[in-house]
Amino acid sequence: MAIGNALSIGLIGLKAFIITMQAFISPGLPYFSIIGLPDASLSEARERVKSACQATGFHWPETRVTVNLSPASMPKRGSSHDLAIAAAVLGASGAIPHDCLIDSVVMGEVNLDGTVLPINGVLPILLHARERGVGQVILPAGNLEEAHLIDGVDVVGVRHVGELIELMGGSARYRLPDEPALGGGASASTAPRDHETFTSPKTGDMADVVGQEQAKWALEVAAAGGHHMIMVGPPGSGKTMLASRMPGIMCPLTDAEQLEVASIRSLCGTLNAYGISDVPPFEAPHHTSSTAALVGGGTGLAEPGAITRAHRGVLFMDEAPEFSARALQTLREPLESGYVALSRSKGTTYYPAAFQLVMAANGCPCGMSYGTGERCVCTHKERQRYFGRLSGPILDRIDIQVEVPPVPRIIGGERYGRGPNSAGIRRRVIQARHAAAERYRMHGWTCNAQASGTWMREHIAQSALEPVNRALETQRLSLRGADRALRLAWTLADLAGRTSPGREETLQGIALRTRLI
Repeated sequence: MAIGNALSIGLIGLKAFIITMQAFISPGLPYFSIIGLPDASLSEARERVKSACQATGFHWPETRVTVNLSPASMPKRGSSHDLAIAAAVLGASGAIPHDCLIDSVVMGEVNLDGTVLPINGVLPILLHARERGVGQVILPAGNLEEAHLIDGVDVVGVRHVGELIELMGGSARYRLPDEPALGGGASASTAPRDHETFTSPKTGDMADVVGQEQAKWALEVAAAGGHHMIMVGPPGSGKTMLASRMPGIMCPLTDAEQLEVASIRSLCGTLNAYGISDVPPFEAPHHTSSTAALVGGGTGLAEPGAITRAHRGVLFMDEAPEFSARALQTLREPLESGYVALSRSKGTTYYPAAFQLVMAANGCPCGMSYGTGERCVCTHKERQRYFGRLSGPILDRIDIQVEVPPVPRIIGGERYGRGPNSAGIRRRVIQARHAAAERYRMHGWTCNAQASGTWMREHIAQSALEPVNRALETQRLSLRGADRALRLAWTLADLAGRTSPGREETLQGIALRTRLI
């Protein structure tokens, strides 16, 4: 008998690869087997596919059915390959031509009644299909809205396995939920419905924050140079409010960055809530989050965590010392490399994690150690233990350390004047980023946080280096801290419209760097 063929696409993290489905019907006792390193959910496709095909009027072969997933050495997982397995079996049995899907990718989960359910990860799947020059991609109709965000790919949506059979020239009888019976030459419509325009998540305006001009300026510097930041102050001083407004002052994402972020959200199943937006993402995990929730985890192959969802955006850790020490230590490598490698039993998964870290903390466990500290009830050991979780290596990787004091008074009525708004700050940030990108064009860096210490030391005046050398001599700065202070100095020069930092920018960079050390 003929061998039925269909193509599918698997994902290991965001890395996609083509899977060839081959089905063969051979003599023997009735048995349906799927081979080629399927996981548990993919192995369960046997029952889903058999019932879904029978729901179209197809007579399931009362013999041995074998489906091979190639390449056999790569692990495959998930229910998104159900529809491709069904297509391969239908091709092998003659219900549709056995070679009609040889150049088409088929993706979708099937129900027992034959309906096709939406899947996650459509964007990276379509991007890989476009890269490989695939002629056609057949997807669940529920994924068409997301699929139309990618140009250059011929996408067809189906709602039922019967629609796939009719699309390939076969005949089927089936019933969609709450719809009259279809079949006998009546083809179900696969035209996409008009989709609503996606809206970017709203970010608050920096002008809504009362006072805290120093912290606003520090956030502007962080956004302009891509620097990590920690804010320390009493409860209610505005740390969370300030951090949540940072995406509104950052540079808009480029087209390539928007696709990166959208692919991650597609994999996580949250793309419909955001769409493709130029607003950088903002993730704020709770301080009780586990290490797996923060960096990613799971059995078999690891799933993305909060640091991957914050890729190209902001990871905000409120009450940072309350996070477990182990969770905090796992941030050290991603902060330097911009990605996270998660090794599990079935392989190593790589996820992008180029985020800006913004931390917030109280001065002590009770939060009342500001001013004279008369209201504080914490002992010296409790304070040491509280900040001890933020180890030296973590703090050394945070460029900006700023205090957020309590607001002494507010002014209402006509005398109330709002501070700088996010739009004005964002314009200055964009100008500074453009200046840095032009300066580093030959090196491939996009912001000062990525520049090498060697380049910065070679292109700065010796007089501007003197404050850094004094800080090194007094051990106020480590060598890594000196490089980070220089990066801050270059960012301050960009914001001031200067071609290189002077002594004043270097002193300000050291002050931003060592405020809490």
